[in-house]
Amino acid sequence: MQLYKHIRALIQDDVLIDGMKLPSIRSLRRQLNISKTTIETAYHLLLEEGYVLSKERVGLIVVNPYPVKSSKHPDSSVHKKLEAELDKRGQTWKEGYIDFSLLTIDGDSFPIQRWKSIVGESLTLNSQSIHEYGDPQGEYPLRESLAQYLRNSRGVICSPEQIVIGTGISYSIHLLSRLLEENLYVGIEKPGIAQVRPIFTQNKFQIVPFSMHNNGELEHELTSNKLRLLYVTPSHRPTGEPLPYVIRQQMLQWANQNRGYIIEDDYDGELRLSGKPILSLQGLDKNERVIYMGTFSKVFTPSLRMNYMILPLHLLEKLRLLDQVFSSPSRMNQWAMQLFISRGHWYRHLRRMRKIYRLKHDALVQFIRIHMPESVQVNSSGSGLHIELCVATPVSAETLIELARQEGVLVYGSQDAQLRLNCGNPKIYLGFGGIKEEEMELGVQILRKAWSTVLF
Repeated sequence: MQLYKHIRALIQDDVLIDGMKLPSIRSLRRQLNISKTTIETAYHLLLEEGYVLSKERVGLIVVNPYPVKSSKHPDSSVHKKLEAELDKRGQTWKEGYIDFSLLTIDGDSFPIQRWKSIVGESLTLNSQSIHEYGDPQGEYPLRESLAQYLRNSRGVICSPEQIVIGTGISYSIHLLSRLLEENLYVGIEKPGIAQVRPIFTQNKFQIVPFSMHNNGELEHELTSNKLRLLYVTPSHRPTGEPLPYVIRQQMLQWANQNRGYIIEDDYDGELRLSGKPILSLQGLDKNERVIYMGTFSKVFTPSLRMNYMILPLHLLEKLRLLDQVFSSPSRMNQWAMQLFISRGHWYRHLRRMRKIYRLKHDALVQFIRIHMPESVQVNSSGSGLHIELCVATPVSAETLIELARQEGVLVYGSQDAQLRLNCGNPKIYLGFGGIKEEEMELGVQILRKAWSTVLF
């Protein structure tokens, strides 16, 4: 209702003029860090009351031919973010905009024909169960296949009973909020690029930033902040470098001594583009203190809406009391994914994606080295779907991002702006998963032009 009323007020005040296109649900969700359902509901109310109309292949268009001025104007932080998003609409949403998104994947590599065949076969094999509800924790055959796959590829030690199939990280964190104590303090590494802070706060967790730069002081920092829970991404850090073994051991020691837990989000762990993937933190854990999370979104497709969480054995009894909050994905998709893995297609697909992303990564790094001055340095270890740029400039990362946007290119900074370290030159992140090679080179050339007046 807050979002709906504010957009309505902007239309009534003629801030949003007749014929203006509203941002897409996906873009507004990213900008405001609120749920897709919230935005869809607000947009539906505006559509129902005639403030906007829907045009095919265009989106929602403002209907405001006879505006009436109002002296009132909302001023909350959410409203300010929305106004900023709407204000830059002309740049951000124009055709041909080059987006180095950290979230997108290669759209041309999905194995459509193979998946269609697997879906059809899995429905035939499970035709006697189509009319039944499945296991709320996830289909057991899929959990068996996952346990075997994760042991072989990520060094994860678990039984199928420890795996919970879910619909995304939001669901998994919500489930954890019910399993663990309320109002827990959760430590999140600073700076970070994982977009999870809003999800934790919406589930009554309190965020505490911590740094891994001072190795000897890590345990003291964690203990002094009275932390019981850490969220870490050992395989997906801003530079792409994996978390060093020494720090992994320090965290495990802290968790064991303080009866704490470590949430290991391994969403890019399989996408190490050179050498063997680094084994998981969970595989080093001898005391059942690591909660492991993984997803099919980055390697396969986010539209599947399927992830998995592996819980320590001592949490399983409490888990069984939470049947009413389970929300597993479609049984049909689970059947298909289980068959996809068991037939060996998943392993072949993973090898293919590593090759595709390795070529994309190398191309982007090469374009930057060719077209960018020496004041822009690439930090990349060949892991994940992004690279980090260290830019020698007197201006902030926000200024660099805005200069790029004004020229028609989207680049990104830390997702936790208020948690950034004062560590010298600003860091900019470029994702390459969903961008084509020709767009990469053009985007880099535009970035050089956009930043030419502010680089050392």
